[in-house]
Amino acid sequence: MKNIAVAALLAAIPFAGSAQLGGLMNKVKNKVNQRVDQRVDRAIDKELDKAEGKTVSNSSSSSNTSKSSTAATAEEPVLKSTGKYDFIAGEKIFYYENFENEAMGELPIGWNTNGTGEITTLDKYPGKWLRVHSPFTYLTANKTEFSENYTIEFDIILQLKNNGWMYPQVSFGLFSSGTETTTDNTFLKDYNKYGAVTALFSPGEFKSTKAVLKSYVDGQSFFTGEPKGLPELEQWYGKPVHIAIQVQKERYRMWANEVKIFDIPKGVPTNYGINQLQIRAHSTNYNDSQYGIYVSNIKMAKGLPDTRHKLIDEGKFSTTSILFDVNAATLKPESFGTIKEVANILKEYKDVRIKIFGHTDSDGNDKDNLALSQKRSEAVKTALVNEYGIDATRIETDGKGEAEPVADNKTKEGKAANRRIEMKVIK
Repeated sequence: MKNIAVAALLAAIPFAGSAQLGGLMNKVKNKVNQRVDQRVDRAIDKELDKAEGKTVSNSSSSSNTSKSSTAATAEEPVLKSTGKYDFIAGEKIFYYENFENEAMGELPIGWNTNGTGEITTLDKYPGKWLRVHSPFTYLTANKTEFSENYTIEFDIILQLKNNGWMYPQVSFGLFSSGTETTTDNTFLKDYNKYGAVTALFSPGEFKSTKAVLKSYVDGQSFFTGEPKGLPELEQWYGKPVHIAIQVQKERYRMWANEVKIFDIPKGVPTNYGINQLQIRAHSTNYNDSQYGIYVSNIKMAKGLPDTRHKLIDEGKFSTTSILFDVNAATLKPESFGTIKEVANILKEYKDVRIKIFGHTDSDGNDKDNLALSQKRSEAVKTALVNEYGIDATRIETDGKGEAEPVADNKTKEGKAANRRIEMKVIK
């Protein structure tokens, strides 16, 4: 009976790529062995429904209460402290792009591509997003060299649904344009002719997703890593994923949300100064209506913030790497690297007391910005107290709103610099 059920189910599964199919077969066999006696009147489980291209409902019968509860939990935003997440953004922002001033339906001004791409909005997530298409390459409008220590951050949404083919691979490359402009047409195809490092993501199903890091000098291979499994990415299809890259000379580190993907000590070539980000959607059999890839909130920053020196020796520390949801005081998970570092300093210097100040850009009205900045400073204090055990009596909070800008609010980079958290040592 079980063998017949296995054969019937395998025959019903549409053709898939090898990475997805292997995992799918194992999933089917395990499920049938466990449930064949219960499957007569019940629909195939969620994973097989997905493989067949059916719509999976979050609702279920009372006999499936446990499964429904698990699905609901998976839909909740990820927000937790983790020891693995130690990313800290660079000290000085030199490029920021959230497309707020870009025309809908157009490629952003200053960008380049060998295909098509357009600014759009999404019903579930705020702001504007650049939709990229397969099999095209995209170059940002940045013209500034990154320096030897820098960070790159952006949000990406992979709207993927299995219809039987391999998902499009997506790669993020950092490269040097040499003496040429950063958006020169040659880099749409030959981005590695000087120095380059690229992370290639191969999205899949049933824990088959992988990522690999490669780098080049003068068009020749410099470093090739082993493919690394990234099953967490599959849980985030259709949701924003925060990608963070930190380069310290030759060292390359990368995170997707709180998951550290790479930490390669000598993965980055130093023969040339890196100065550009390339985003590429690789070939796929899916047509444009069957998938969506969106990027936004690109931030590039130079330098390594010396938190200990600034806070203890200078008595003041300012950071743009503590981030919040739009127009809210909800901390984003990528904020915890910086918060954890501050907590460690406070644990070491037990007599130090600090005052946390929230700051906003000039968008919106003064009153709302002042209230928001106060709530954000309180959110940071709450994280230090609840997550890391810092005595609440050692921390005071205040909000400055938009009253004390450190950069020009007329530019995107200036606004990003003004949205910050400051900490000052108090007596």
